[in-house]
Amino acid sequence: MPKKSRIKSAHTKRNRIVAYAFLLPNILGFSVFIFFPVIASFLMSFTSWNGFGQIEFIGLKNYIDLMKDPSFRISFLNSILFTLISVPITLFLSILLAVALNRGIRFVKFFRTAVFLPYVTATVAVAAVWQLIFNPSMGPINNVLQAIGIDNPPQWLSSPEWALVSVSIVYIWHSVGYYMILYLAGLQSIPDYLYEAAELDGAGPVAKFFNVTLPMLSPVIFFTTIIGIINSFKVFDLIYVLTGGGPGRSTHVLVYDIYNVAFKQFEYGYASAMAYVLFLLIIIIAYIQFKGQKKWVNY
Repeated sequence: MPKKSRIKSAHTKRNRIVAYAFLLPNILGFSVFIFFPVIASFLMSFTSWNGFGQIEFIGLKNYIDLMKDPSFRISFLNSILFTLISVPITLFLSILLAVALNRGIRFVKFFRTAVFLPYVTATVAVAAVWQLIFNPSMGPINNVLQAIGIDNPPQWLSSPEWALVSVSIVYIWHSVGYYMILYLAGLQSIPDYLYEAAELDGAGPVAKFFNVTLPMLSPVIFFTTIIGIINSFKVFDLIYVLTGGGPGRSTHVLVYDIYNVAFKQFEYGYASAMAYVLFLLIIIIAYIQFKGQKKWVNY
């Protein structure tokens, strides 16, 4: 091998070793904290284990029992309902805020920061503040409702009918700033000449929004819809602090139920089966979205 080729080969090999050295900590962290636990929990879903005794292989019994478990059905339906309430409203408000704050108005940076700030605030702190806001006797919401003549305002977090809606309101308020930033990035990547061409065709603000803005934002909408659904199915901390799954089982969602089964009832195999049913549900929803995107997403 010529000397020049040997030097080039040695240089390439050294660069490859350096690259792997930088990647190694991340690969180790991913393997230890994500990959191996995912595989272990999948295997555990076919067992019965309380964390202390002998692991007993029971096959598909956990999955069969899930289909008959009324508690699991309630949690499953609550998760679906929470997603149907929170995701569309969050994305709709995010688009409206992004369009409004994409203009050259005064103090636009202040308003963008104010909308985004709840997302970077600790979830526990957010939940604690909203507990006071929703307080049925001293909270400002009910005080305002009573001041305008509503004698029996909702009990919010302590009412089975309103508890899930109340958590959804907090979740929307907490999340809308994140999606607004994504839509702002999408809006600022739309070429100005498209709007100019629309104006030459006589399009007004509404026509430009529906014929230029939304089609050009469709990839971002597609992405945020998938992320929004996944995040809504993962909600735990807000429910843990705000309602503790109550009143009754009105705010028991799948992740909260998995936590209870695993760390309060110590049924790790059953909880792992619940986690994989949730995983399968998210995969199915994502697959349907990826299949349907060809009809409405414009790249």
